[in-house]
Amino acid sequence: MQRSGGIVGNSGQPWVLRRVRLTWLSFMLFFILVFFPLIAHYYLTTIDEAGGPDKRIFGPRPGGELCEAKHVQDLCRIRESVSEELLQLEAKRQELNGEIARLNLRIEACKRSIDSAKQDLLQLKNVISQTEHSYKELMAQNQPKLSLPVRLLPDKDDPGYPPPKSAQNCRLHTCFDYARCPLTSGFPVYVYDIGSYPWGEKLDPLVKQAFASSVKSSVYVTDNPNIACLYIVLVGEIQESPSSPPASPLDLEKQLKALPYWRLDGHNHLLVHLSRKSLTQNFLYNVSTGRAAVAQSTFFERQYREGFDMVVSPLVHALSEPNFLEVPPQVPVKRKYLFTFQGEKVESLRSSLLEAPPQSFEEEMEGDPPADYDDRIIGTLKAVQDSHLDQVLVEFTCKNQPKPTLPTEWALCGEREDRLEVLKVSTFALVISPGDGQLVASAGCSMRLFEALEVGAIPVVLGDHSKLPYHHLIRWSEAVIMVPKPRITELHFLLRSISDNDLLAMRRQGRFLWETYFSTSESIFSTILASIRTSIQIPAAPIREEPAQEIPHKAGKLAGTDANMADNGDLDLGPVEVEPPYASPRFLRNFTYTAADVYRTWNRAPGPFHLFPHTPLDPVLPSEAKFLGSGTGFRPIGGGSGGSGKEFQAALGGNIPREQFTVVMLTYEREEVLMNSLERLNGLPYLNKVVVVWNSPKPPSDDLLWPDIGLPIVVVRTEKNSLNNRFLPWDAVETEAILSIDDDAHLRHDEIMFGFRVWREARDRIVGFPGRFHAWDVNHQSWLYNSNYSCELSMVLTGAAFFHKYYAYLYSYVMPQAIRDMVDEYINCEDIAMNFLVSHITRKPPIKQVAA
Repeated sequence: MQRSGGIVGNSGQPWVLRRVRLTWLSFMLFFILVFFPLIAHYYLTTIDEAGGPDKRIFGPRPGGELCEAKHVQDLCRIRESVSEELLQLEAKRQELNGEIARLNLRIEACKRSIDSAKQDLLQLKNVISQTEHSYKELMAQNQPKLSLPVRLLPDKDDPGYPPPKSAQNCRLHTCFDYARCPLTSGFPVYVYDIGSYPWGEKLDPLVKQAFASSVKSSVYVTDNPNIACLYIVLVGEIQESPSSPPASPLDLEKQLKALPYWRLDGHNHLLVHLSRKSLTQNFLYNVSTGRAAVAQSTFFERQYREGFDMVVSPLVHALSEPNFLEVPPQVPVKRKYLFTFQGEKVESLRSSLLEAPPQSFEEEMEGDPPADYDDRIIGTLKAVQDSHLDQVLVEFTCKNQPKPTLPTEWALCGEREDRLEVLKVSTFALVISPGDGQLVASAGCSMRLFEALEVGAIPVVLGDHSKLPYHHLIRWSEAVIMVPKPRITELHFLLRSISDNDLLAMRRQGRFLWETYFSTSESIFSTILASIRTSIQIPAAPIREEPAQEIPHKAGKLAGTDANMADNGDLDLGPVEVEPPYASPRFLRNFTYTAADVYRTWNRAPGPFHLFPHTPLDPVLPSEAKFLGSGTGFRPIGGGSGGSGKEFQAALGGNIPREQFTVVMLTYEREEVLMNSLERLNGLPYLNKVVVVWNSPKPPSDDLLWPDIGLPIVVVRTEKNSLNNRFLPWDAVETEAILSIDDDAHLRHDEIMFGFRVWREARDRIVGFPGRFHAWDVNHQSWLYNSNYSCELSMVLTGAAFFHKYYAYLYSYVMPQAIRDMVDEYINCEDIAMNFLVSHITRKPPIKQVAA
């Protein structure tokens, strides 16, 4: 019991102790959590108060005392700066908001203006459209586009109109069938085969061969007689043979009527008699040719039908071109002899020897005119020679046997080479017409005339009754002095009174006429055709362009633009076309040239007129139909005017401001250089296209990437390596202006544009950059040629030069082949040849541009 009670009592005491301990622990926690912070606060506050107001650490400090601490001063400055920037940004934000509001107002106003401008533009477009429509209607009324008429040809056996009662009454309007030759026919000409008619075998072999060669080279000759406009029969010159005498007039008439296309009366036939001798047969004199025209060198008055028959030149050079290297220069103007004459006429000599020659000019002028003017001519010319006032050469008796000639005609003396040597030192050459007034044209006088023109002696024709070749078309007064025989006593005064300038102009005109119309058999045949074509008002055949065989190539990366090369400055030549390349406009006046245009252009001396394609009589310069269609329309620069450029434009027609040019670049196996040059053309204004003349027989590399300059690049394949290919009139060139440039030339865009501008004001000349000088060295008797830059320049090389496409045609098809052969032989000098050609045509120097 005692143990139990003791255990209970002992066990209750620990429980009380645990309770007391929990209470004490709770009190201590409460004290720590509640009173300890209060005591700490009080203690800290007491420390600040004990230290004084200046040494308070944790208590609140008045004003900006906190910023006086060194470790927070920088933070305070930052805060103040940020606050200031925030204020500024806020002000700027408000300002921008105001600006945005004002711009929004302006945008709205602009939108309203744009809408109004769109309405005005739409109205203007409508007005322009209506105006263009009205303009097209007016043009359609004034210049309707007509289709070619259907050509109605007469039947083969249709006799047509009856021939006139008298052969002398035959004229074009009465004896020529215009129905076979409409304006759009192209003037087809059928030439009878020489072996198809009986007298063909009797013709002179040289004449036959020269005639056949001329026929092959003509663009008008056709093999289809059913569509022919003109039929040509070669009737002479016939070889003299004792075994086969010439046919009688009656037999010749029967042979003519037997021609397959004679059609009873021979209308639209031309009987051509080409003379090689001074004494030529006139076997058509008593032959009735019906309505067929006759072209020959000798005519009697009762035989010649004015306006229908043709006086043609003799065939001086039958099978070869004249030797132009032996032709004397045109200067000096005055030569050794004032005038010369060598001839013999027995009838006049016999009568003149019976009388003593006059003692002086006064006696000759005071005397009565004799019945035979040839006697007076002899006496007067001898008096001039004996007076020694001027050095003249007159011989009325041949040293050797004179050439056979017609009665009353002055016979030629000596051989042709001897006569030319005398004429080369003669200022004037006398041509005395036959004493018989019924002989209106003779081969002997024509021989004298053309020998004088060939060597630059100005012909003086004594006798106003003579008819010179093509007298109805050529102004012979510009190259020949026509003096009536009664004025023989005034001849010396007349020749002395002509100025040097007029003499040089006449000599140049005579040389032009001889070269163009009479120098070769081809030119003579072409002149005959051109004379008829002009008389019936049919435009000439179009110019033949060189077909460009393109070489396929692929364009590579887009070409860049060098800022130095593309600096165009302030040059403005008109609107820069943003549309595809713009070719020169076609010339539309194909059938509307007037008589004034004809006489102004067809027989001028070398100058700004005669060289144009629409020269009606010119056998080698065709009309404008194709050439001008491939890019012409001459016009002033920007509506301006000036000098020969304006005349050059007006003669070819057109007056529009837009124009572009074509770059023709010759290259030979320099691909990298070529690509660089093409890239430099990127962005060049007024450029139509680039024609690359690939002069190498090896084609371009297959992997060659051509630059893309935004314009066509046409690569043309050539038949052979020739520098003459630079000047071929490629059909790919569709502009008048050609910029011939080497593949290594470096020209800035502004330099090219300036050259183009100058060319447009002087379209008949070469305008370029590299200059050269040439002159004749009298001391060394040779030519000087150098590239020294001085004030004396006479040529502009075509390595960087503008010229008209027409000169490419002249260079390739008209200039003598010997010059092109020399270029191929030396592989050089093509630029010199072009300079001489243009200067010969225009009588003007080129224009050199100075590169900045």
